[in-house]
Amino acid sequence: MAENLIIADGSKEEKYELLLKQITAVTATESDIIANMSNTAAMIHHTFGFWWTGFYRVVGNELVLGPFQGPLACSRIAYGRGVCGTAWKEQATQIVPDVEQFPGHIACSSLSRSEIVVPVWSDKEIVAVLDIDSEQLATFDEIDQVWLEQIVALLYK
Repeated sequence: MAENLIIADGSKEEKYELLLKQITAVTATESDIIANMSNTAAMIHHTFGFWWTGFYRVVGNELVLGPFQGPLACSRIAYGRGVCGTAWKEQATQIVPDVEQFPGHIACSSLSRSEIVVPVWSDKEIVAVLDIDSEQLATFDEIDQVWLEQIVALLYK
């Protein structure tokens, strides 16, 4: 089923537009957040071929690894630490063109070169972050931010 949901060709915007529709359809009838995070991470990852795509869930005062696609990842991240912890603390999407230039970057993989982290909101609090890493510099921009913020909004509706 999942292979039929992925678009290989098209502009970044066209891929996101279709992906948003597909994730909407997949998550519409599923109430389990872990299942929805799992499918969302897989669909984003396979649509764009990113290095690492996944979620960190807020558990107490730290982020705990959730569903993801890609190589081994850090299991826990402290509030305010690294790009993920910063997105949580600042309550805002973080776009990092070069992770080596980000103060306090947590290097789970030396192959990660750029990153975007999008907070996931439920009511008025952040309950998770979507973290995406690329092996290329400057992969992410405002187009990714706009579409990914719409995608994560589907998780807690």
